[in-house]
Amino acid sequence: MPLPPLTIRKGASTSRDPEVAARELHAAIASDDAAVSVFYCSSDYDVVALGAALAELFGPDAPLIGCTTAGEITPLGYLDGAITGVSISGAGMVVETALVDDLKNFEFERGDAVAITTMDAMTKRGISVTGSQCFGFLLADGLSMQEEALVSAIYRNLGDVQLFGGSAGDGVKFGVTHIYYRGAFRTDCAIFSLFSSPVPFMVFKTEHFVASDKKLVITGADPARRIVTEINGEPAGHEYARLVGLEVDKLTPMIFAAYPVVVRVAGRTFVRSIQKVNEDGSLTFFCAIDEGIVLTVAHGVDFVRNLELAFQNVRDQLGTPALVLGCDCILRFLETGQRGIRDRVGEIFQANNVIGFSTYGEQFNAMHVNQTFTGVAIGATPRAA
Repeated sequence: MPLPPLTIRKGASTSRDPEVAARELHAAIASDDAAVSVFYCSSDYDVVALGAALAELFGPDAPLIGCTTAGEITPLGYLDGAITGVSISGAGMVVETALVDDLKNFEFERGDAVAITTMDAMTKRGISVTGSQCFGFLLADGLSMQEEALVSAIYRNLGDVQLFGGSAGDGVKFGVTHIYYRGAFRTDCAIFSLFSSPVPFMVFKTEHFVASDKKLVITGADPARRIVTEINGEPAGHEYARLVGLEVDKLTPMIFAAYPVVVRVAGRTFVRSIQKVNEDGSLTFFCAIDEGIVLTVAHGVDFVRNLELAFQNVRDQLGTPALVLGCDCILRFLETGQRGIRDRVGEIFQANNVIGFSTYGEQFNAMHVNQTFTGVAIGATPRAA
């Protein structure tokens, strides 16, 4: 018997009233047979009221997951202060989701358990958990500072299954981020979802930076606090400033965004972004950095062209995607505004059916990264039997 067609329902609400926003989202995406529904909402909403409204409309046990954001990628393009979401049903889609609570006391064994639990649930359904059939999706508290350990612990159990994800946001406030799971918003947690997709898909990432020849060897660091104290044996802030041709007092968030550092792992480039220079001359990063790591100063290339090429590659492999679940760094969102290209980037997202959010960090397989777009593109037609 042929599989039912893939059904994607997308929607958004710009209402600032949480009950109105929940009703408008529900009207747009509700599906009785959804394998999963995913939403992203501004942190400006009253999350208690919004959570209660969503639980009442969708049901407290509905397969609905979501998080707060630093910006929303919607059917209307880029927004800031809205709620957007999507439901996925049909085509034999199966999704198993598990909660990782108490991230502040995270231990690798709990990441192992979440991966194994979702994989076992798939196996019990008669589904083979392979990279051609399955992919993983992670939503994490964006202020937990546990993403590196979390994604590493989960990914090491997945075999050839790829993983992507994003860290929940709080606008530009960096105060508190929320994850929605089983009828309520929560903090200090993450949710991992394992998808089985009979429809072709592609997990991918893109970043608009290229490495220079300026090397940084990390010679002093506190990875747990994401602080680097020394680079090349010198105070970190001063050495970074020297390498980008500035005095340390000229280092600003826009300089850090324009000149991130990158690391190469297995032939691929991953971005590591700097948050700020501290009074003692150390640097705080958005990712954990270990001593002995060799980084390279990077510089940006054409943002729009890079994104166009990334989606052209998706289309070459899948055709026009029915849906892209996307996680896009807050620093990219801020850059689009600063450079006046936000509307154009939003158009690219619209043309490729992206539903997503601006994050406090992105995950790609075993890595936690910055200034990157990560996502999964899902094709429109099930594979031939």
